[in-house]
Amino acid sequence: MAVHAHPDDESSKGAATLARYAAEGAEVLVVTCTGGERGDVLNPALDHPRVRADLPAIRRREMAAAAEVLGVRQRFLGFTDSGLPGEGEPLPPDCFARVPVDRAAAELRAVMEEFMPHVVITYDPSGGYPHPDHVQTHRVTLAAFEATEAGPWRPRKLYYQAAFAKRWFETLHEAMTDRGLESEMGAVLDEWPEWAPALEVTSRVECAGYFPIRDRAFRAHATQAADDNPFFAHPRDLEREVWPTEDYVLARSRVTVALPETDLFAGIA
Repeated sequence: MAVHAHPDDESSKGAATLARYAAEGAEVLVVTCTGGERGDVLNPALDHPRVRADLPAIRRREMAAAAEVLGVRQRFLGFTDSGLPGEGEPLPPDCFARVPVDRAAAELRAVMEEFMPHVVITYDPSGGYPHPDHVQTHRVTLAAFEATEAGPWRPRKLYYQAAFAKRWFETLHEAMTDRGLESEMGAVLDEWPEWAPALEVTSRVECAGYFPIRDRAFRAHATQAADDNPFFAHPRDLEREVWPTEDYVLARSRVTVALPETDLFAGIA
């Protein structure tokens, strides 16, 4: 089970891992906490009033298309996108980030009891970036996981995403510049945010063969994935060569593990 804040997050963070495990026969469920209703339209070709007026329904259709590409099941938890308020602006009164953590965790726990995942994946305490819905997703998932101490269905392991770590940007930037290729990652590194955590990766999942599926899934979120989106800015053959894994931090485990890992199901009988 991968728990994400908005539609498209599942396709930009850990998607190749999900596609690999699904292809290998694992049951995979993406839980999306909000509908992305207050998100921006990041594809200029689709940024017009008709799309904005129907954005909640469009994002649900995009999510369904991406799930089909990945070969996974998907469920909306049913909360409302918080948007990204500017500095000093209040959160909307009806939004996910304002929902009491215990209430939202109880709803996620009910999904866990039904699906019975062995492994749960979500964001680290920073949220992966400081969007209120991402931080709330971390809090809610951790609370739901920790509320599952008893019962044969309880999840065995909880992982945090380590997507887009600083070392990932550095490695790709160095590889591109060494080959004389233009890299947009230098600018990212020059403005690396102070809030970004330096996560200690424990688990690296080999999934380079599923990068094309990851990319197709992200493109299924057409309102978010313009052709010039930075997500597509580096050569995929180079990425497969220098960073063929998606990476995670083992945050909680109820089974004996030996770190580092190459399989999120390691230690689970």
